[in-house]
Amino acid sequence: MLCSGTSALCGTCFVRTRRPVCSNHSTTLDPLLAMSSFMTYEVKKVSSTQVAYAPSRRGDNFHAPSPLSDIFLPGKDSSSLPSNEGINFDAYEDIPVESKGREVPPPVSSFFEMDLGSHLELNIKQCGYKLPTPVQKHAMPIIMAGRDLMACAQTGSGKTAAFCLPIIAGIHKGQDGFRGRRGARSGAASPVALIICPTRELVSQIHDEVKKYANRTTVRVAVAYGGVPIYQQLRSLQEGVDILVATPGRLVDLIDRAKVSLQNVKYLTLDEADRMLDMGFEPQIRKIIEETDMPPSRNRQTMLFSATFPSEIKRLAADFLSNYVYLTVGKVGSSTDLITQKVVDVSNMDKKKHLIDILRSQSMNAAHEVKPLTLVFVQTKRGADLLERFLYQNGFPATSIHGDRSQREREQALSSFKRGSISIMIATDVASRGIDVPNVAHVINYDFPKNIDSYVHRIGRTGRAGKSGLATAFFDHTNQSMAMELADVMEETKQEVPGWLLRFGPRNGNGRRNSNKTDLQFGTRNGRRYSDKTDLQFGPRNGRRYSDKTDLQFGSRNGRRYSDKTDLQFGPRNGRRHSDVTDMWGI
Repeated sequence: MLCSGTSALCGTCFVRTRRPVCSNHSTTLDPLLAMSSFMTYEVKKVSSTQVAYAPSRRGDNFHAPSPLSDIFLPGKDSSSLPSNEGINFDAYEDIPVESKGREVPPPVSSFFEMDLGSHLELNIKQCGYKLPTPVQKHAMPIIMAGRDLMACAQTGSGKTAAFCLPIIAGIHKGQDGFRGRRGARSGAASPVALIICPTRELVSQIHDEVKKYANRTTVRVAVAYGGVPIYQQLRSLQEGVDILVATPGRLVDLIDRAKVSLQNVKYLTLDEADRMLDMGFEPQIRKIIEETDMPPSRNRQTMLFSATFPSEIKRLAADFLSNYVYLTVGKVGSSTDLITQKVVDVSNMDKKKHLIDILRSQSMNAAHEVKPLTLVFVQTKRGADLLERFLYQNGFPATSIHGDRSQREREQALSSFKRGSISIMIATDVASRGIDVPNVAHVINYDFPKNIDSYVHRIGRTGRAGKSGLATAFFDHTNQSMAMELADVMEETKQEVPGWLLRFGPRNGNGRRNSNKTDLQFGTRNGRRYSDKTDLQFGPRNGRRYSDKTDLQFGSRNGRRYSDKTDLQFGPRNGRRHSDVTDMWGI
């Protein structure tokens, strides 16, 4: 018998119903399942204990599971899911790790060498985690010792678990009087731990991870991000919260509404800090930390995680951290040699044909009719929509994710891609950082990014958890300004650099390539190169470059640049710029 209606899904018969409780099975409906109610699956019944601790499909420490992707697989029983045998731990042994600071706690070789508590140890076992990754081996004992931490690690290194597990352990051990605690202002939720992230996707991912690790404890977690009605999040906060995961913009809004107080924060984590600065969130971050009732650095523990370490991040660390340990895992700001990088010289008019050839070839070579997950990056939202339609017309079903998609549409796209029901996802840079899509086999840069950092972050969606991956980039004469930096990244990771790419710039006496627009003519700034269109022409601003289309033409606001398409045209909003690229980040 099937449930009637369309608003939610019964977790037992897995069909839709309008009622809060399924009349056929007397079970409370899971609203999270409604997210993918448009899909149809062959599903086998799973016991409640299996549902609580279903192993990750990916089988490693880095999957932020959705309720469907971990528990229900098309035509498979959840008991057949792997534990963490898919992790290439041998590859991890070669990753260099360096720590700097006074009296740095030694690394561990097992999760159970630390006093995480019986509940967390059981959850770790049920998740199938066997060995900690390098960032977990070094970062977790540092955090457990109460030290502040500045960590730089490659994407997919397992840093989410590295800071979440010690935070949950600390709250659980001393939680009496914490949960439900109210701030000085009446009705304000007062979390013990605050995790700030740049995008709503990353917030949702970390929320899922925390819930998985905190299972069978009384630690409560809530989220706060834009792009959805605020009243839903207010209702969750009113129920009490120990760990709040939030984007900067929505958190400032809640603080201004007197709905959140930070006076009880003992643990502060800034995740993807470099990404938040790139997106212009530094004023919001400083307001949250310096202008609210948050305790000073000496009375809280602060963790800052970043994939790169520019001067702006150094300044944040100096301002917000106290007696911290600096930890680097792998080469900061670089890719990994586990990712095979291929660069294809293809004109703009031939891109579509070449993409079809690649997809057709890998589809024919796929084993057991399981199509590899392929992530295609484009530069514009319109380009994503057009390419999605083109692929459908040519027999390659695809989904897309970008800033014009609603939160529900983005969650549906990510969910179907993670499950493998749709094996091709087209994305703008909104998905290039912080989104943990497991088992991505191939990343294709259909449109080459504007800077080399974006390239590194994009291809970092594959080759995760010590596993190998493939990254293909379409390159033509319009991208020639990026040729030297791309060749440097490829050489650093022992990739074969095509000869035609080398022709874009000669080598100097030290065997390194250079052009007349970068280091040899103008020098470097903090180890990063700049061109005649930035600092040397106009001078630096706080160690950040700007161009003739920003500050010099229009002036600056609070040390941030803005263009004629944002504030000057539309005016500011709460001291922040707004344009068609703001709400895409859920702020």
